[in-house]
Amino acid sequence: MTGTIVIAAPNGARRTKADHPNLPMTAAELADEAVRCRAAGASVLHMHVRDAAGAHSLDVGLYEQATAAVRAAVGDDLVIQATTEAVGQYSAEEQMAMVRALKPEAISIALREILPEGADEAPVRAFFSWLKAARIWAQVILYDPDDVRRFIALYESGLFAVRVPSVLLVLGRYTAGQRSEPSDLDPLLEALAPVRDAVSWSVCAFGPQENACMRHALEAGGHVRVGFENNFFLPTGETAGHTADLVSLVSDAARAAKRPPRDARSVRTLAEGWF
Repeated sequence: MTGTIVIAAPNGARRTKADHPNLPMTAAELADEAVRCRAAGASVLHMHVRDAAGAHSLDVGLYEQATAAVRAAVGDDLVIQATTEAVGQYSAEEQMAMVRALKPEAISIALREILPEGADEAPVRAFFSWLKAARIWAQVILYDPDDVRRFIALYESGLFAVRVPSVLLVLGRYTAGQRSEPSDLDPLLEALAPVRDAVSWSVCAFGPQENACMRHALEAGGHVRVGFENNFFLPTGETAGHTADLVSLVSDAARAAKRPPRDARSVRTLAEGWF
């Protein structure tokens, strides 16, 4: 890889301003953070939306409002990736219906949510075929080596439809206190090894070692996702002011690794080649 896709994840589904006063909750706040993240080196905005009470939502109208606000603020300078995260509220059918109605340019989707063990594969195969036809870049979220091995089997069966699937490897989701460390990546990459050169992979991590985890991912050839969804801390242990501060650090690390951040235009070109 000659460049790095830097994904900013500024809010997530669960945290609120009680956790950090600068966590964006509204469309306007997301737009403001998008401006900061673009300047810091991000090319992709991983976006969650909240309802009037501040709760996680997959409401299409809320997504449309937030997308319009971000586009008004940064134009096409960020790829907007809509989450389909269930948070225990939404079924796979509801997740897929949201995407079909919204038609975003990119989505993230957890394998274990969209296709639980034992579920009927046919609707999910049809969904991924539709995503390819609609040219919607899908990033499949994997949490552990078993997820990775299941992904590989499904990939080899043709379920994901695209030539080069994209995955997000999540470090430390099930560790005590959700505090990741760089070595958490190694078993995931070991499991991914049979198809590692055939997929695009990114990494996110929890807690104050987020930046160290991202540096490890960069050295191994991966892309990166950082932000208040998973971490509030700088490598010094101090609290970051904004997600953009974390984006800036990882952008500097990407440049130091001779893999500078890609801009949104080049990410779109790259993703188009994956279909």
